[in-house]
Amino acid sequence: MLKLKKLNFIDHSLFFIMLIWLSSRVLIAFTMLIIAPLFPVASNGVIATFSWDVFHAWDSVWYEKIVTNGYDFSSDVKQIHTVAFFPLFPLLCRLLMTIGLPFKIASFLVNNLAFLATLIILYFWVEELYGRSAARWIITTLAWCPYSIYGTVIYTEGLFLLCTTSALRTFEKKQYTWAAFWGALSTAIRVPGITLIPAFLFVSWKEKRPIKAYISSLTSALGIIIYSLYCQIEFGDALAFFHAQQAWRGDLKGFAWQGWWQMIMQIVMGFNNWKYGYIQQPWHPLLFLIIMVSGYLLYHFRLQLGFKKVHYGFYFLWLLMWLLAGDELFKVVIVFGGIYLLWFFRYQIPLVTFVYGLCSYGLILNTGITPSAERYAYGIVSLSIVFGLLLERYSRLRYPVMFFFSLLMVIFSIRFARDLWVA
Repeated sequence: MLKLKKLNFIDHSLFFIMLIWLSSRVLIAFTMLIIAPLFPVASNGVIATFSWDVFHAWDSVWYEKIVTNGYDFSSDVKQIHTVAFFPLFPLLCRLLMTIGLPFKIASFLVNNLAFLATLIILYFWVEELYGRSAARWIITTLAWCPYSIYGTVIYTEGLFLLCTTSALRTFEKKQYTWAAFWGALSTAIRVPGITLIPAFLFVSWKEKRPIKAYISSLTSALGIIIYSLYCQIEFGDALAFFHAQQAWRGDLKGFAWQGWWQMIMQIVMGFNNWKYGYIQQPWHPLLFLIIMVSGYLLYHFRLQLGFKKVHYGFYFLWLLMWLLAGDELFKVVIVFGGIYLLWFFRYQIPLVTFVYGLCSYGLILNTGITPSAERYAYGIVSLSIVFGLLLERYSRLRYPVMFFFSLLMVIFSIRFARDLWVA
């Protein structure tokens, strides 16, 4: 009888997971394939079509080059070289292509199926920790965050989330062989996977874990070590993948003070005002000031107005602020708001998840650049866990946040389908 009840529960949970995954993916696919082609030619001369091409842009192009032509590298680091992209994703795509699938379909399947597997593993892990309600909101956050578009298009987000989530889960459960396996796969997908290593080592020391935990932590580096050996043999430079990154970031390193300050000034003053160095459009800072003062007044008179009116007021002000400031506002909130949430829930999440989140943010914020920082932040599964816990705790936030996420998901899907920058 107990087995029957357990089976029914698992089936019910899997149905919910499939529903969340499928509904979010259908919205993205429908927007990219049906809605995006209705728009005129983009500023870059691209028009979306009802084809696999809408899922293939930006980094997708480089992965296709790797699969079809192999890696390339030279000492001219001002040019983009494919060696900057790690090998596990193109290897899996190539494996699927051996059964006759073209690259675009094979890579689409790898990313989407990996993203589905992530949701399943994450759900049953956090359900053990927090219960069914929290688990549902955590995977809903991960699947409906607008940057989850990168779990559908030809990118590595789905695979990276699968491997890092599995590594964190197995390490927390003290399954060290599996933790080493998933950790090694993570470091073979992209550079941020290495943040698992300091997280594992710190937790091993802090919780006085056995020597197996330390071995597992260090073994997680095998992915990047093997790739380094390949680069040494093939190109005579063990760090070719690192040097190739200079085509994107130049000689910049450390915290990008100028980039983040520019973003904040664009939010407060407006892009044109910042660009020209004087107040060319006074309405932008004036509207920003009005929104901020309105927010203060809502909070100050919250008891007189009632919590329901105050909540709806703040939702409306957020929408106005986003319409005024654009992507920069959401990017700043995702990155720095995510750090705050990690700290806020530091005692409610496993220590390894917390430390991994901090290490990942440390790496993101010290690359010397700001582009794609929000996408890399989305790839930190710790962020989805704490955001899901936030929604589970504060029920009034749930549906307004999901509505806003859905709106951005549609906008981002249209942009990507038209080969315009998203993150």
